[in-house]
Amino acid sequence: MTWQLDPTHTRIEFSARHMLVSRVRGVFDSYQLEAKIDESDLSKSSATLTIDAASVDTGVEDRDAHLKSGDFFDVENHPKIVFETKRIEPKGDGEYRVVGNLTIRDETREVEFKGEAHGPAEDPWGGKRIALTAEAQVNRKDFGLTWNVPLAEGALVSDKVTLSIEAELVPAA
Repeated sequence: MTWQLDPTHTRIEFSARHMLVSRVRGVFDSYQLEAKIDESDLSKSSATLTIDAASVDTGVEDRDAHLKSGDFFDVENHPKIVFETKRIEPKGDGEYRVVGNLTIRDETREVEFKGEAHGPAEDPWGGKRIALTAEAQVNRKDFGLTWNVPLAEGALVSDKVTLSIEAELVPAA
């Protein structure tokens, strides 16, 4: 069965260390998901998540403009970030290992998300919903995001970035 995101119950976030001390968080506000879900066996499911890179939002206009520039996402030349599942492996108790290809700035790397799935469940209006939570850590330099400022105690921006997805899916119309 084909499923789609319920955008009012979905959030795609990232975080990275700033000056190795504080954590800067941001979200992407525009994305689409194409998912084929096998409700009886999620390991037989597949999905493609496409994110509009220009929808990056950290709550700071100048930082968002810098992230959209050629120093980072280069949204003019690389408007999309794409994750395509390769395999979904059950770990037990609703936990899964989701392995797929993540493409940023035309650089594709295999990434492993640790996730959970809940449902399907019936909502109060007679519809079905599935909830998904997933988290992965990537090295931004693997995707050509190399801009930085060296500091005496490290760098302005950490190489490690955490990606987090909280999603609710509904059957596609």
